[in-house]
Amino acid sequence: MTNTSYNEISSSDDCEKYANQFIQDFPIRTAEIGKGTVIKRALPSRYKRMIGAWCFLDHAGPVTFPRGDGLDVGPHPHMGLQTFTWMIEGTIMHTDSIGSRQLIRPKQVNLMTAGYGISHTEVAPETETQMHSAQLWIALPDHKRHMEPQFDHYPELPVVERDHIEFTVLVGEYLSTRSPVEVHTELLGVDLIAKETTRSQLQLNPEFEYGFIALDGTAMVNGHALNNENMVVFEPGVTQVSIELDKGSRLLMIGGEPFETPILLWWNLIGRTQEELKIANEQWANHDPRFGEITDYDGPRLVAPAFPEKMRPSR
Repeated sequence: MTNTSYNEISSSDDCEKYANQFIQDFPIRTAEIGKGTVIKRALPSRYKRMIGAWCFLDHAGPVTFPRGDGLDVGPHPHMGLQTFTWMIEGTIMHTDSIGSRQLIRPKQVNLMTAGYGISHTEVAPETETQMHSAQLWIALPDHKRHMEPQFDHYPELPVVERDHIEFTVLVGEYLSTRSPVEVHTELLGVDLIAKETTRSQLQLNPEFEYGFIALDGTAMVNGHALNNENMVVFEPGVTQVSIELDKGSRLLMIGGEPFETPILLWWNLIGRTQEELKIANEQWANHDPRFGEITDYDGPRLVAPAFPEKMRPSR
């Protein structure tokens, strides 16, 4: 770290050198979900557990598959978080235990607020042959984590164009444009796609930490190569970074104020104590009304993995 302030930095090269003192570049891992669907999991990682309240990030696809062979994730529970799905290609049907049923299409967001407890399924329609999406989880702050569950669908997100880049504001405010998506902490999520080969300077909030992943193609972020195998993260204190994109390349930028409360993330559940998660696990196994039921799913509910002896806080 350094005591230099951005008021003392005059050139973009100096800004880039300064920002690189706050940067991490780490690999992301491959995981499998549902019926053989392979994804890239950027968060949580042993290198970085959270970015703001963003505590989970999966990048699925782009992938093409035979009809009837798409994503099929059976009933499973969530608590203490919001699930955020950004669809790029293909469609997915969301069904949950509070009666929501919503097909998500490209350029749309599904936001499920689990609160005290909910369960849901995610299933590709029988006729679907494509999928490309990002799913993220947002940890709820203490005063919201026991709220009643709810589901919201956002069919349109605001778009701004600058420097031959299309910025879709998914969460929070960017380029004087605010997303309608309702979250409960200071967060940012932006999808960037290059309409032409281009370079741009991105203005950042120095109170936020940030992460970048490539959804399509490759990029340079402050001189760091970005592809589908790594993530670039900036700690608080940075107000500007440079990006270079080839035509068609696509990035996801997320950011937020560091989450102050340590959380425990296990399976699909977020709590504050291990005992709290143990009780929720037993309730799910015993069909407790807390998580509800999904009666029209043709298949078994998901079974939780073995409960660990000790968990590591994510912050």
